Amino acid sequence: MTTHPDPWPQEQATGGQLDLQDRQALRRVAGLSTELEDIHEVEVRQVRLERVVLAGVWTSGTAAQADRSLRELALLAETAGSVVLEGVIQRRDAPDPATYLGSGKAQELRQIVVSTGADTVICDGELTPGQLRQLEEVVKVKVVDRTWLILDIFAQHARSREGKAQVSLAQMQYLLPRLRGWGESLSRQAGGRAGGATGGVGTRGPGETKIETDRRRIRDQMTRLRRELKGMERIRSTQRAARERAGTPAVAIAGYTNAGKSSLLNRLTGAGVLVEDALFATLDPTVRKARTPHGREFTLADTVGFVRHLPHQLVEAFRSTLEEVRDADLIVHVVDGSDEAPDEQIAAVREVLAEIGAGAVPELLAINKSDLADPDRLSQLLRREPHAVVVSARTGAGLEQLLEAIEADLPSLLQEVQVLLPYGRGDLLARSHAEGEVLAVDHVAEGTRLHARVPQRLAKELQAAESVAAGD
Repeated sequence: MTTHPDPWPQEQATGGQLDLQDRQALRRVAGLSTELEDIHEVEVRQVRLERVVLAGVWTSGTAAQADRSLRELALLAETAGSVVLEGVIQRRDAPDPATYLGSGKAQELRQIVVSTGADTVICDGELTPGQLRQLEEVVKVKVVDRTWLILDIFAQHARSREGKAQVSLAQMQYLLPRLRGWGESLSRQAGGRAGGATGGVGTRGPGETKIETDRRRIRDQMTRLRRELKGMERIRSTQRAARERAGTPAVAIAGYTNAGKSSLLNRLTGAGVLVEDALFATLDPTVRKARTPHGREFTLADTVGFVRHLPHQLVEAFRSTLEEVRDADLIVHVVDGSDEAPDEQIAAVREVLAEIGAGAVPELLAINKSDLADPDRLSQLLRREPHAVVVSARTGAGLEQLLEAIEADLPSLLQEVQVLLPYGRGDLLARSHAEGEVLAVDHVAEGTRLHARVPQRLAKELQAAESVAAGD
């Protein structure tokens, strides 16, 4: 496929400064086509995959940021199983309220669809129901927005019963205001004997429209899914409570999609979690135990990856799963150090963390893929993010330093105690070794003098045991 790269001005522009000719132009973005080498593969994939054209509106930020956003949309489309044929961007102060790109540019997009043979247009934003409908009327092919594309990827990757229920709920929340019908589908269905003389009060005249029936059915399904997820949330809460009672600190791995979170979990715990070079390969959280270099035990939870403009429907539906992050004692925030704009990934993740109420949880940045990253870019990132460790989940570089950094952040979660335990409470001494940090032990005639840092619940048990012994 031939693309027509048009160099963009690199300076940041605001609405009043935009050149009129640039604002009106649809700019082709190079490097978005899916290249297939084998002719047989082309023939097979053309039958199986949708052929898409991407369209974006650049309203703020730099040209490079707009370009990166559309390239990420191309990766999302390919993850969903599509062949990307072309990508175009229009500079505007704001998306057109009617057709997203504007009526004239929508006609130009129609010509690109015809010339490329595309059967779908994917827009880099969340479109209103009206924008979706009117843009489809102009381009004459299916129109999908970024939100629905991400929901579709989640639907493909969900494996567990909880994951499937969460994705289904998010899709229904998105679809409910966007239901629409054509022709016969909007015809009235009689509630009883429409217009007839019989049937009784309330049964004459028009009944529900097809679209109203669909909305009612979706609302009923959403109610059922929320009830199911509530039950699953109770199970998850019970499991978290059990870990808290055991006094085991909880560490959550969070980060941008495809930053290498699952690879890092596997390296640290031997969890054997699926690792795939694809967006949103992990949807179902995995919790494993790990130990610091000095033997401190903690749980490590892998979570779903984040992305720029993560649909709010997904955040809401996955709220119970994301509580693994919100309720953690420490967040290991994994960022792809080889990405050309890691700062943007970090900002996007922190935005979602704040949205789910995890913004105040202590954070340790793990800059992953150091074996692929540019050293100068890593140095710049470390200057901006001093509380960070550079690692490579692929080679194992930096993992010891990461565990040491995790260990350094965990003691603040423990309470320091100095108690005299009776010799009959060896169980508490053993738990202090297993769950905390024993600083000193001295066996005297009256019992065992213990100086340790332990979880608050265990500290209360130790103090209670000392009090009982003193009372005796």
